[in-house]
Parts: sequence; structure tokens; C-alpha cells
Amino acid sequence: MGAWKPPPKVTDRMERVLSTHIICNHRLTTSWLGRVQAAGIPAVEIFCAPQHLDYRDKSQIEDLGHWFRDSPLELYSLHAPMYTDKVWGRSGPDTHINITHRVKAERMRWVGEIKRTLEIAETIPFRYLIQHLGVSGQEYSDYAVDAAFTSLEELCVFARQRGVEILLENIPNELSTAEHLELFNRTTHMNLNYVFDTGHAHMGAGIGNEFGIMKRRIRSTHVHDNNGTDDEHLLPFSSGTIDWTRTMDLFRGCPGQFPLVLELHDDPAAQHHLSQAVRAFDRLEALNPTNV
Repeated sequence: MGAWKPPPKVTDRMERVLSTHIICNHRLTTSWLGRVQAAGIPAVEIFCAPQHLDYRDKSQIEDLGHWFRDSPLELYSLHAPMYTDKVWGRSGPDTHINITHRVKAERMRWVGEIKRTLEIAETIPFRYLIQHLGVSGQEYSDYAVDAAFTSLEELCVFARQRGVEILLENIPNELSTAEHLELFNRTTHMNLNYVFDTGHAHMGAGIGNEFGIMKRRIRSTHVHDNNGTDDEHLLPFSSGTIDWTRTMDLFRGCPGQFPLVLELHDDPAAQHHLSQAVRAFDRLEALNPTNV
């Protein structure tokens, strides 16, 4: 299919990308992707959950590949899988994918799972793979840092061979705060870039603080809201507590550096997911600067 190419840029607004996390409890189909394209959203990030996009299912990958080949919709990025089961890890801890696992054999098993995800680029080119360091709530340790370094060394080589760059995400654990991501880069000299998650930063040291630390290496975003405590993946301007005017001020200080990637929860009660997403993009871009 050739190398990944960026989606068309739209004058005077940030590039828009929708994460398929918004329907992650349902199988990803070409008909739904067609609706995204019809809504005027130029690119997607696909969330690799087995019940949604099964990276082991060659028929699903090939079907999507044929569709993307003939569509203007671009696959901007892929989110690496977090679990191997179809129920978000509830079938047992041995389904939790963790590239910092203490046991080398287990760690290599999880590296193998991520490699299978990267192989999708051979059928559907994409630019970035979003990767977590550790699992939710994991404590910081020198061992985990060493394990992550070993895993990512192998994965980055595998990714580069397929034209993909791995981005690290700030997530709710001690390994992946903005400060510790920067420490990881300094100590390992891997110099990996980041995806900045607004909801996770809001739950941690705050969006302003986390963004300031990560700013120069941010290449993508995950945009969603919450109450400051729970990882709710809410639509901006709904019931969350993020100050979106200040957040967009920060984003506008980095023109062209990264897109707005909406990563919203799959709400069975929401009947108009795509129209809500488009309205959220419009409202975020229409916010007036605070001049502070």
C-alpha cells in the first residue's frame, strides 16, 4: 500500500482525529468507518482490543486494508492492546499486557503481542503506535524501567522497519507521569516522543504541569474529560471539570506539532456518537484565548 501519508490539513484549525475507543466494545467495521468519513473527520486512531480490532484476525485486517486503500480516511495511529481477552482483563491477570513484567518469559510474550499489532502496518500503513509503560496503578521501580527499556529497544526496531514510530502515553501509574517519562528518556537515551492524554493529566499533577514537562516531545493527544479522579473518557463540555479554554491555549502554543485526537468512552446510551464528536471538535476550536 505504500508509506503512511498524513491526512489533509484543514486551514485555520487543528487536525482532527477520532479514536475508535468510542465504539471499542463493538467489532470495528468498514460501514462505521464510512460514517466517520461522511461526518467530515479525516483520520482515525484504531484502538486494538480483541472484541473491536482483533490483531490476530487476518480476515478482519485484510477487509479493513482493502477499505482504507480506496478511502480518503486515513489511519493516523494505532493504540497497542492492553488485554488479550474480550472483557478488559476481567478474565484474569494473565491477560494484562505489560512490557515491564518482572518475568522475562512473560515480558517477551507481551512484546510478541505488540509485534503482531505492528504487523498491521504491512496491510494498513499508519504513523504512530501508542504504547503504555506498565499497567494502571503500577508503582515506579528501577526494575520496571530496565524491563521497559529492553522491551522498547526490540519493539522500536520492529516498528521502524514498518515505518511506525512508538509514542509513550502518560497514564495513571507511577511509571508514566510526565516527570517519570522524561526521567525514562534521560536514563535510557531512547528519546521517545509522547502522546499527551488530557484526562490522565487532569487526574494527576494537572494539565498545565504535565503538558509543560512533556511539551517538546508531544506528537499526538488523547482528548477527553473526567471529574479529576476517575478515568471516565467523557466528551469535552459534558460533566467533567477540565478547563478547556486553558487547555486549548496550551495546544495552540504548538502549531502543527500534534492533532486533536478525541478518545471517548463507549456509551450504549449515546445515539449520535459522531455528531457529538464533530460538535466537540467545533467547540474546542472556537474557544477564545484567555490571554494568560
